[in-house]
Amino acid sequence: MNQKQLDRMHSSTGFIAALDQSGGSTPKALLAYGVSKDKYVNDDQMFDLVHQMRTRIIKSPAFSSKKILGAILFQKTMERKIDDKYSADYLWDVKGIVPFLKIDKGLDVVKNGCQMMKPMPQLDELLDEANKYHIFGTKERSVIGEANEEGIKDVVEQQFEVAKRVIAKGLVPIIEPEVTITIKDKKEAEEILHKYLLLNLAKLADTDKVILKLSIPSKVNFYADLMKDKHVVRVVALSGGYSRSMACKLLSKNHGMIASFSRALAEGLLVSQTDEQFDKIIASSIDSIYQASIK
Repeated sequence: MNQKQLDRMHSSTGFIAALDQSGGSTPKALLAYGVSKDKYVNDDQMFDLVHQMRTRIIKSPAFSSKKILGAILFQKTMERKIDDKYSADYLWDVKGIVPFLKIDKGLDVVKNGCQMMKPMPQLDELLDEANKYHIFGTKERSVIGEANEEGIKDVVEQQFEVAKRVIAKGLVPIIEPEVTITIKDKKEAEEILHKYLLLNLAKLADTDKVILKLSIPSKVNFYADLMKDKHVVRVVALSGGYSRSMACKLLSKNHGMIASFSRALAEGLLVSQTDEQFDKIIASSIDSIYQASIK
Protein backbone atom coordinates (compact mmCIF):
# COMPACT_ATOMS: atom_id res chain seq x y z
CA MET A 1 0.00 0.00 0.00
CA ASN A 2 1.31 3.41 -0.97
CA GLN A 3 1.15 5.54 2.20
CA LYS A 4 1.25 8.81 0.27
CA GLN A 5 -1.73 7.71 -1.82
CA LEU A 6 -3.58 6.49 1.28
CA ASP A 7 -3.05 9.83 3.03
CA ARG A 8 -4.31 11.65 -0.06
CA MET A 9 -7.46 9.50 -0.26
CA HIS A 10 -8.16 9.93 3.43
CA SER A 11 -7.47 13.61 3.99
CA SER A 12 -7.44 15.62 0.77
CA THR A 13 -10.43 17.38 -0.78
CA GLY A 14 -11.88 16.24 -4.07
CA PHE A 15 -13.74 13.28 -5.53
CA ILE A 16 -13.18 9.99 -7.36
CA ALA A 17 -13.77 9.89 -11.12
CA ALA A 18 -15.29 6.59 -12.24
CA LEU A 19 -13.93 5.73 -15.71
CA ASP A 20 -14.60 2.01 -15.44
CA GLN A 21 -17.37 1.12 -17.89
CA SER A 22 -16.88 -2.55 -18.76
CA GLY A 23 -17.79 -4.68 -21.78
CA GLY A 24 -21.49 -4.52 -21.00
CA SER A 25 -21.73 -0.77 -20.47
CA THR A 26 -19.10 0.45 -22.94
CA PRO A 27 -21.42 0.61 -26.02
CA LYS A 28 -23.81 2.80 -24.03
CA ALA A 29 -20.97 5.06 -22.87
CA LEU A 30 -19.66 5.37 -26.43
CA LEU A 31 -23.11 6.12 -27.80
CA ALA A 32 -23.55 8.92 -25.26
CA TYR A 33 -20.17 10.24 -26.47
CA GLY A 34 -21.45 10.22 -30.05
CA VAL A 35 -19.79 7.01 -31.24
CA SER A 36 -22.42 4.68 -32.74
CA LYS A 37 -22.07 0.88 -33.00
CA ASP A 38 -21.34 1.06 -36.72
CA LYS A 39 -17.99 2.70 -35.90
CA TYR A 40 -16.53 -0.60 -34.64
CA VAL A 41 -16.85 -4.26 -35.62
CA ASN A 42 -15.39 -6.10 -32.64
CA ASP A 43 -14.52 -5.70 -28.97
CA ASP A 44 -10.91 -4.71 -29.63
CA GLN A 45 -12.00 -1.78 -31.78
CA MET A 46 -14.65 -0.84 -29.23
CA PHE A 47 -12.15 -0.80 -26.37
CA ASP A 48 -9.68 1.19 -28.47
CA LEU A 49 -12.38 3.83 -29.02
CA VAL A 50 -13.37 3.98 -25.37
CA HIS A 51 -9.68 4.24 -24.42
CA GLN A 52 -9.41 7.24 -26.72
CA MET A 53 -12.38 8.79 -24.90
CA ARG A 54 -10.90 8.10 -21.48
CA THR A 55 -7.49 9.37 -22.57
CA ARG A 56 -9.10 12.60 -23.75
CA ILE A 57 -10.81 13.00 -20.38
CA ILE A 58 -7.70 12.21 -18.34
CA LYS A 59 -5.42 14.48 -20.42
CA SER A 60 -7.82 17.42 -20.18
CA PRO A 61 -6.27 20.26 -18.14
CA ALA A 62 -9.37 20.29 -15.91
CA PHE A 63 -8.80 16.65 -14.95
CA SER A 64 -6.26 17.42 -12.25
CA SER A 65 -5.40 16.62 -8.65
CA LYS A 66 -6.75 20.00 -7.57
CA LYS A 67 -10.26 18.56 -7.63
CA ILE A 68 -9.89 14.84 -8.35
CA LEU A 69 -8.46 12.45 -5.75
CA GLY A 70 -8.69 9.18 -7.62
CA ALA A 71 -9.90 7.51 -10.80
CA ILE A 72 -11.38 4.04 -11.28
CA LEU A 73 -10.18 2.18 -14.37
CA PHE A 74 -11.45 -0.84 -16.30
CA GLN A 75 -8.93 -3.68 -16.76
CA LYS A 76 -8.37 -2.96 -20.45
CA THR A 77 -7.68 0.69 -19.59
CA MET A 78 -5.13 -0.39 -16.99
CA GLU A 79 -3.40 -2.52 -19.63
CA ARG A 80 -3.22 0.32 -22.17
CA LYS A 81 -0.95 3.36 -22.23
CA ILE A 82 -1.54 7.11 -22.19
CA ASP A 83 1.35 8.64 -24.09
CA ASP A 84 4.28 6.44 -23.07
CA LYS A 85 3.02 5.42 -19.62
CA TYR A 86 0.55 2.77 -18.51
CA SER A 87 -2.71 4.42 -17.46
CA ALA A 88 -2.23 4.04 -13.69
CA ASP A 89 1.31 5.43 -13.87
CA TYR A 90 0.13 8.34 -16.00
CA LEU A 91 -2.60 9.12 -13.47
CA TRP A 92 -0.23 9.14 -10.50
CA ASP A 93 3.10 10.26 -11.98
CA VAL A 94 1.74 12.97 -14.28
CA LYS A 95 -1.58 13.96 -12.72
CA GLY A 96 -1.15 13.11 -9.04
CA ILE A 97 -4.41 11.12 -9.10
CA VAL A 98 -4.73 7.78 -7.28
CA PRO A 99 -5.54 4.80 -9.57
CA PHE A 100 -8.19 2.18 -8.80
CA LEU A 101 -9.29 -0.90 -10.76
CA LYS A 102 -12.79 -2.32 -11.26
CA ILE A 103 -12.45 -6.06 -10.51
CA ASP A 104 -15.96 -7.51 -10.49
CA LYS A 105 -17.21 -9.51 -13.47
CA GLY A 106 -20.73 -8.14 -13.41
CA LEU A 107 -23.91 -8.99 -11.56
CA ASP A 108 -25.35 -12.42 -10.86
CA VAL A 109 -29.05 -13.26 -11.17
CA VAL A 110 -31.57 -11.64 -8.84
CA LYS A 111 -31.94 -13.51 -5.55
CA ASN A 112 -33.91 -12.22 -2.57
CA GLY A 113 -34.35 -8.91 -4.36
CA CYS A 114 -30.60 -8.35 -4.77
CA GLN A 115 -27.80 -9.12 -7.21
CA MET A 116 -24.52 -10.37 -5.85
CA MET A 117 -21.33 -10.35 -7.89
CA LYS A 118 -20.67 -13.12 -10.37
CA PRO A 119 -17.94 -15.59 -9.34
CA MET A 120 -14.39 -14.33 -9.81
CA PRO A 121 -12.29 -17.49 -10.25
CA GLN A 122 -9.21 -15.55 -11.37
CA LEU A 123 -9.39 -12.84 -8.74
CA ASP A 124 -5.96 -13.51 -7.22
CA GLU A 125 -4.30 -13.33 -10.65
CA LEU A 126 -6.10 -10.05 -11.42
CA LEU A 127 -5.00 -8.55 -8.10
CA ASP A 128 -1.40 -9.57 -8.84
CA GLU A 129 -1.74 -7.81 -12.20
CA ALA A 130 -3.13 -4.74 -10.44
CA ASN A 131 -0.04 -4.60 -8.25
CA LYS A 132 2.20 -5.01 -11.30
CA TYR A 133 0.50 -1.99 -12.92
CA HIS A 134 0.81 0.08 -9.68
CA ILE A 135 -2.90 0.16 -8.83
CA PHE A 136 -3.74 1.48 -5.33
CA GLY A 137 -7.18 -0.02 -4.83
CA THR A 138 -10.11 -1.88 -6.37
CA LYS A 139 -13.84 -1.47 -6.89
CA GLU A 140 -16.48 -4.18 -6.80
CA ARG A 141 -20.24 -3.60 -7.30
CA SER A 142 -23.40 -5.40 -6.17
CA VAL A 143 -27.00 -4.18 -6.41
CA ILE A 144 -29.74 -4.05 -3.78
CA GLY A 145 -33.19 -4.00 -5.39
CA GLU A 146 -35.44 -4.24 -2.36
CA ALA A 147 -35.38 -4.06 1.43
CA ASN A 148 -34.85 -7.81 1.78
CA GLU A 149 -32.82 -8.60 4.87
CA GLU A 150 -31.46 -11.94 3.65
CA GLY A 151 -30.55 -10.54 0.24
CA ILE A 152 -28.77 -7.50 1.68
CA LYS A 153 -26.94 -9.62 4.26
CA ASP A 154 -25.64 -11.89 1.49
CA VAL A 155 -24.55 -8.91 -0.65
CA VAL A 156 -22.60 -7.28 2.16
CA GLU A 157 -20.98 -10.51 3.32
CA GLN A 158 -19.81 -11.29 -0.21
CA GLN A 159 -18.46 -7.75 -0.58
CA PHE A 160 -16.40 -8.11 2.59
CA GLU A 161 -15.14 -11.58 1.62
CA VAL A 162 -13.79 -10.12 -1.60
CA ALA A 163 -12.49 -7.04 0.25
CA LYS A 164 -10.41 -9.22 2.58
CA ARG A 165 -8.76 -10.91 -0.41
CA VAL A 166 -8.02 -7.48 -1.88
CA ILE A 167 -6.55 -6.27 1.41
CA ALA A 168 -4.40 -9.42 1.62
CA LYS A 169 -2.78 -8.33 -1.67
CA GLY A 170 -1.90 -4.92 -0.23
CA LEU A 171 -4.69 -3.02 -2.00
CA VAL A 172 -7.58 -0.90 -0.69
CA PRO A 173 -11.03 -2.09 -1.77
CA ILE A 174 -13.95 0.15 -2.68
CA ILE A 175 -16.99 -1.78 -1.44
CA GLU A 176 -20.02 -0.87 -3.55
CA PRO A 177 -23.41 -2.32 -2.53
CA GLU A 178 -25.57 0.01 -4.67
CA VAL A 179 -29.16 0.59 -3.54
CA THR A 180 -31.32 1.19 -6.63
CA ILE A 181 -32.55 4.78 -6.35
CA THR A 182 -36.02 4.07 -7.80
CA ILE A 183 -37.23 1.37 -5.41
CA LYS A 184 -40.17 2.23 -3.16
CA ASP A 185 -38.47 0.88 0.00
CA LYS A 186 -35.08 2.56 -0.55
CA LYS A 187 -34.97 4.07 2.96
CA GLU A 188 -35.68 0.69 4.56
CA ALA A 189 -33.08 -1.01 2.35
CA GLU A 190 -30.50 1.56 3.47
CA GLU A 191 -31.30 0.91 7.12
CA ILE A 192 -30.67 -2.82 6.65
CA LEU A 193 -27.52 -2.11 4.62
CA HIS A 194 -26.21 0.22 7.33
CA LYS A 195 -26.65 -2.49 9.96
CA TYR A 196 -24.71 -5.10 7.99
CA LEU A 197 -21.97 -2.67 7.01
CA LEU A 198 -21.33 -1.94 10.69
CA LEU A 199 -21.39 -5.64 11.58
CA ASN A 200 -18.83 -6.51 8.91
CA LEU A 201 -16.59 -3.52 9.56
CA ALA A 202 -16.35 -4.68 13.17
CA LYS A 203 -14.92 -8.03 11.98
CA LEU A 204 -11.99 -6.49 10.09
CA ALA A 205 -8.47 -6.54 11.47
CA ASP A 206 -7.35 -3.29 13.12
CA THR A 207 -5.14 -2.21 10.22
CA ASP A 208 -7.57 -3.16 7.40
CA LYS A 209 -8.74 -0.20 5.30
CA VAL A 210 -11.77 0.06 2.99
CA ILE A 211 -13.66 2.71 1.05
CA LEU A 212 -17.46 2.54 0.96
CA LYS A 213 -19.25 3.54 -2.25
CA LEU A 214 -22.96 3.97 -1.57
CA SER A 215 -26.07 5.43 -3.13
CA ILE A 216 -26.88 8.90 -1.83
CA PRO A 217 -29.08 8.12 1.20
CA SER A 218 -32.75 9.01 1.54
CA LYS A 219 -32.04 10.37 5.03
CA VAL A 220 -29.49 13.20 4.96
CA ASN A 221 -26.16 12.35 6.65
CA PHE A 222 -27.36 8.80 7.29
CA TYR A 223 -23.85 7.38 6.81
CA ALA A 224 -22.03 9.96 8.93
CA ASP A 225 -21.14 7.39 11.60
CA LEU A 226 -19.48 5.13 9.02
CA MET A 227 -17.04 7.93 8.18
CA LYS A 228 -15.76 7.80 11.75
CA ASP A 229 -15.02 4.05 11.67
CA LYS A 230 -11.27 3.39 11.93
CA HIS A 231 -11.37 1.06 8.92
CA VAL A 232 -13.10 3.52 6.57
CA VAL A 233 -10.80 5.69 4.45
CA ARG A 234 -13.72 7.48 2.78
CA VAL A 235 -17.45 7.20 2.11
CA VAL A 236 -18.18 8.05 -1.52
CA ALA A 237 -21.42 8.43 -3.46
CA LEU A 238 -22.43 6.94 -6.79
CA SER A 239 -24.74 8.95 -9.04
CA GLY A 240 -27.02 5.95 -9.54
CA GLY A 241 -28.93 7.24 -12.54
CA TYR A 242 -29.53 10.77 -11.31
CA SER A 243 -28.64 13.61 -13.64
CA ARG A 244 -25.43 15.38 -12.67
CA SER A 245 -27.31 18.41 -11.33
CA MET A 246 -29.63 16.29 -9.19
CA ALA A 247 -26.81 14.04 -7.97
CA CYS A 248 -24.77 17.10 -6.97
CA LYS A 249 -27.76 18.71 -5.27
CA LEU A 250 -28.44 15.62 -3.17
CA LEU A 251 -24.77 14.95 -2.44
CA SER A 252 -24.14 18.50 -1.22
CA LYS A 253 -26.59 17.90 1.65
CA ASN A 254 -24.53 14.96 2.97
CA HIS A 255 -21.55 16.40 4.83
CA GLY A 256 -18.30 14.49 4.37
CA MET A 257 -19.58 12.25 1.58
CA ILE A 258 -17.74 12.76 -1.72
CA ALA A 259 -18.66 11.84 -5.27
CA SER A 260 -17.58 8.85 -7.33
CA PHE A 261 -19.58 9.57 -10.47
CA SER A 262 -19.32 7.84 -13.84
CA ARG A 263 -22.09 8.71 -16.30
CA ALA A 264 -22.75 12.00 -14.51
CA LEU A 265 -19.09 12.97 -14.95
CA ALA A 266 -19.10 12.37 -18.72
CA GLU A 267 -22.51 13.98 -19.28
CA GLY A 268 -22.43 16.35 -22.26
CA LEU A 269 -19.09 15.21 -23.69
CA LEU A 270 -19.03 14.43 -27.43
CA VAL A 271 -16.40 13.07 -29.79
CA SER A 272 -17.27 15.82 -32.28
CA GLN A 273 -16.39 18.66 -29.88
CA THR A 274 -13.22 20.68 -30.37
CA ASP A 275 -10.67 20.34 -27.57
CA GLU A 276 -11.67 23.80 -26.40
CA GLN A 277 -15.37 22.87 -26.23
CA PHE A 278 -14.59 19.50 -24.62
CA ASP A 279 -12.32 21.01 -21.96
CA LYS A 280 -14.86 23.72 -21.12
CA ILE A 281 -17.66 21.18 -20.57
CA ILE A 282 -15.59 18.77 -18.51
CA ALA A 283 -14.17 21.65 -16.44
CA SER A 284 -17.71 22.75 -15.60
CA SER A 285 -18.70 19.17 -14.77
CA ILE A 286 -15.67 18.58 -12.56
CA ASP A 287 -16.19 21.87 -10.74
CA SER A 288 -19.87 21.16 -9.96
CA ILE A 289 -19.05 17.66 -8.68
CA TYR A 290 -16.13 19.01 -6.64
CA GLN A 291 -18.27 21.74 -5.07
CA ALA A 292 -20.89 19.15 -4.07
CA SER A 293 -18.12 16.96 -2.57
CA ILE A 294 -16.64 19.60 -0.26
CA LYS A 295 -19.83 20.76 1.46
